[in-house]
Amino acid sequence: MTDPDATTHDGMIREDVPESLDGERIDRLVALLGDISRAGAAELIGNYQVTIDGVAAKNRSVRVTAGQRVEFPAPQPEAPLEVTADAGIEFEVVHEDDVVVVVNKPAGLVVHPGHGNPDATLVNGLVARFPDIADVGEPQRPGLVHRLDAGTSGLLAVARTEEARLFLADQLIDHSMMRRYDALVHRSPSPSNGVVDAPIGRSARQPTRMAVSQTGREARTRYEVRAAWTEPLVSLLSCELETGRTHQIRVHLDAIGHPVVADPTYGPRRDTLGLSRPFLHAGTLRFRHPETNEPLEVHAPLPSELQDVLDRLDAAAEAEAATVEPGDIAEQPR
Repeated sequence: MTDPDATTHDGMIREDVPESLDGERIDRLVALLGDISRAGAAELIGNYQVTIDGVAAKNRSVRVTAGQRVEFPAPQPEAPLEVTADAGIEFEVVHEDDVVVVVNKPAGLVVHPGHGNPDATLVNGLVARFPDIADVGEPQRPGLVHRLDAGTSGLLAVARTEEARLFLADQLIDHSMMRRYDALVHRSPSPSNGVVDAPIGRSARQPTRMAVSQTGREARTRYEVRAAWTEPLVSLLSCELETGRTHQIRVHLDAIGHPVVADPTYGPRRDTLGLSRPFLHAGTLRFRHPETNEPLEVHAPLPSELQDVLDRLDAAAEAEAATVEPGDIAEQPR
């Protein structure tokens, strides 16, 4: 993100490369420092507007060294993206009333527009189906109270009035909104239930990723093992968020040695069990209703592609048990 202290009166950004970014590509560094897209950084480099120790960078793949001075024009603030209604966006409405909607987002659908995803998002579909949310909250995130990663499926609360949005947001702040996820992870955590209490911030080595960091923001995730299998060695967890940091569950589970199956960012590239998306689903959401103050709890079953994985694991476990002598059969946790 652009650091105002690094932007001089002449509109230039001047930064010394920190040790944590030693060896980074110049286009990624400029994108990070200028809070712009990689394409925008490449354009600056292509126009010879980026210098390293006073010499114009020759191409976008040049690697920088800690201590070098990087200089380039500060990007002009970009106009907010306009959210257009798109009735073709598919999603399930699980609950609907005059002030709040709960939707079941499919995996692969980005929640709101941003640079790189200007349209075809859940918000574009929401505005088409519920036009009244257009003036609720931030212009690019109308009605949104919380978010889900693009690869995560499940429940999201959407406010239809500003009063409802603030009421729901307060429940996030005081941790009274319950968000429970189903996650299939590699191996089996010990103990079988607990709390991962570790701050999360942007990774110093890979700025596009999040990581457990002493300088990060507080983050707590509760987990409980619901089932486990030995071939392959995986476990089904219930995870509850006490905070809501970017990629929180994925980062926390990876940090304790149990990454989410098929997570392309934090998990191993192999052993995806045939999935092209992370096995992470927001299955239960509970909050106090903005009008009645009564608890409202909604559920979304596992999508078919995730349920199929569990069915195959069960079938394989049953087949293996059938080949073992009766006295040797180990009881399955699930």
